Amino acid sequence: MADGGTAPDIGADPAISSDQPTLPTAGQGLMKTRDPQWYDFFDGGVTRRDFLRVAGGAAGLVALGALPGCGFARVPRLLDDPFTLGVASGDPTSDGVVLWTRLARNVLRGRGLADRAVPVNWEIAHDRAFGQVVRSGESLALPELGHSVHAEVNGLEPGRRYFYRFTTGGVSSPRGRTMTAPGPEAMAQCVRFAFASCQNYEHGYYSALQHLAEEDVDFIAHLGDYIYEKRFAGPAVRQNEAGEVITLDEYRARYSTYRSDRALQAAHAAAAWISTTDDHEVDNNWAGRFPEDDQTQAELMLRRAAAFQAFYEFMPLRRSSMPSGPDMPLYRRLSFGPLMNLWALDTRQYRTDQPCGDRTQPTCAEHVAPDATILGGAQRRWLMQGMADSGARWNVLAQQVMVARLRGVQGDGTETWSMDKWDGYPVERQALMDFLAEAQPSNPVVLTGDIHSNWVTSLKQDFDDPASRTVGTEFVGTSLTSGGDGQDSTAGGQGVLSRNPHIQFYNGQRGYVVCEVTPDRWTADYRVVPFVERPGAPISTRATFVVESGKAGAERG
Repeated sequence: MADGGTAPDIGADPAISSDQPTLPTAGQGLMKTRDPQWYDFFDGGVTRRDFLRVAGGAAGLVALGALPGCGFARVPRLLDDPFTLGVASGDPTSDGVVLWTRLARNVLRGRGLADRAVPVNWEIAHDRAFGQVVRSGESLALPELGHSVHAEVNGLEPGRRYFYRFTTGGVSSPRGRTMTAPGPEAMAQCVRFAFASCQNYEHGYYSALQHLAEEDVDFIAHLGDYIYEKRFAGPAVRQNEAGEVITLDEYRARYSTYRSDRALQAAHAAAAWISTTDDHEVDNNWAGRFPEDDQTQAELMLRRAAAFQAFYEFMPLRRSSMPSGPDMPLYRRLSFGPLMNLWALDTRQYRTDQPCGDRTQPTCAEHVAPDATILGGAQRRWLMQGMADSGARWNVLAQQVMVARLRGVQGDGTETWSMDKWDGYPVERQALMDFLAEAQPSNPVVLTGDIHSNWVTSLKQDFDDPASRTVGTEFVGTSLTSGGDGQDSTAGGQGVLSRNPHIQFYNGQRGYVVCEVTPDRWTADYRVVPFVERPGAPISTRATFVVESGKAGAERG
């Protein structure tokens, strides 16, 4: 989605509007670029051959021409389990959900199906035993999409739990559980969900995800850093399949490594996911068209194309999120009836480059440039107009990097700011805070990942004035594993908290946050594990915070 486009409203009826892309028939080709200007970056140093090499060739992402035709043969009986990466569901509406799986290429290869479209049957039922099947159908697992399946099921009842499974070649998948969103007519009495982020495979075991799979939640919002594209400093308690990933095949292999984890599979099978990206799905601290390190912009765009292709293939996303070259329409609104609207944001694709050289720096002229943006103009207008028009009791922003100001200080007393977060874009943040103060959407709550620690903050119209009006609440969740074990400590020996009086809570352990939302209150339980560098960690609730409807800001529960 180029800046200036329109994001889909997942909560609308029908769930996907008629102008959204549909999968092509054989020979039509997949994912041709909607906006051919993106490859204007490809000067003489990056050729069409380079693009196809990085993207994985004609069997992978094709944005420059049509694909060869695919034969749709009947599936012979498979000799091994093709569902080794599990099942998932996502982006629930009041009458439907996306069902996902991905067939193992080595199993297909053994039966001569590695380069063919494979029919996969799915069914969804009221009961675990599938005695009351309410919907069933067939989807094609296309080699151009890595033999992934994204079945968009409609015609379900609102606010109801379902079970689903897939079958192909005489083999059935594991069973998954999902739930539709509440309907638009009546106020739901409760929506219970969790949010999480930052699951570096090498830094720890997914004990927290195993516990999350056992929570009774309606959905899980994953706020990014689902994979890590290379090795980062920290414990290496288990190994990736390779080093840094750049090509489509390499990104696919990295996702397969992560998806091989049984705890992650269990969390996907337990509830619908609402997925978005941060930076490590592509490359550390990338910003729009700007790479972090010695890549050229053209090379980053090639890498984005491969990374987004793989992200789509491995996530339970709708066709409306299908990437087009290096562009992927990820920001969208999901409706949970009159109780809650959730805006899933994208703070990577449309941002200007981080100011002052990135990292944590003192301010500079470009830091306060009026045209600096983290959302991009189209996404910002879409968000503000949608929130202004929202009639929901709670209005939720599910996004990546910390919104609240986090003032640091050097040894000589010079103030510093983390330029990759909203602190690097203070003009746009002020516009958002002023909007919340003036438009007064009902009960704004921000959910954030990225920072590998737990925080609760009051969003102030003027962060320089502790007495300024509180216009919203931000819940920041820690990492699932990134950074290793972590510790239950106070940020900066109280220094960070004293310089930022709007911060109410900090914790450096690993885990996730469970939120229970009713018409009258929002309750957030910070669930933590004491270690991740070895398996078997127990779960506990470190802190609980409550937001009362009509009163911005959280209080200890």
